[in-house]
Amino acid sequence: MAGQNAPDLGLYLVTDRELCLGRPLPEVVAQAVAGGVKVVQLREKSASTREFVELGRALLALLAPLGVPLVINDRLDVALAVGAQGAHLGQSDMPVAEARAILGPKALIGLSLETMAQLREAEALPRGMVDYYGLSPILHTPTKADAGPGWGLAGLGQARAEVDAGSRRPIVAIGGIEPGNAASVLRCGAGALAVVSAICSAPDPQAASRELANILRRERG
Repeated sequence: MAGQNAPDLGLYLVTDRELCLGRPLPEVVAQAVAGGVKVVQLREKSASTREFVELGRALLALLAPLGVPLVINDRLDVALAVGAQGAHLGQSDMPVAEARAILGPKALIGLSLETMAQLREAEALPRGMVDYYGLSPILHTPTKADAGPGWGLAGLGQARAEVDAGSRRPIVAIGGIEPGNAASVLRCGAGALAVVSAICSAPDPQAASRELANILRRERG
């Protein structure tokens, strides 16, 4: 059973202002959504709490009328302050059960997984705790310096088989994904593609998003 709150995650943008080529983040996000992004995760590790809240409110005002969920990375306080649809948690963040108790049953909660052992622990969580998994990194990525050695395509396939035999929660693949490898990542078991630099640093974020969204549509048949 897929996570009860998970929408069609499809093309999933993870933000990074430093990669936006000097453009305002809301401008890049607006273009990305116009190109086919279905979920936006605000991940701004260098932002102060005030900045984070202001950015979150600006993105929520942009995304809410379009029906695109806003997910806040790590910071449950920011998610609550801006009224975001959910939060994405890493392995060193608040435990999932506590996060679910704080955010409530309707919030969209994702969990980053870097190893098969972490995936098996997550699979043991009760239904309704986690809505989707973020497998990270699939391929080498310079945008997350603290990432582990990587799943690789074979590891992604193994994870997909493990989840299909259990919770059937959606898998969002992140790490080094761009148009040249997106189809292979999907064929190996990803249900959605999370992208940072391939959109944020693209000369035309809308065109870059459209290209990736088209690959998703083709692979899904």
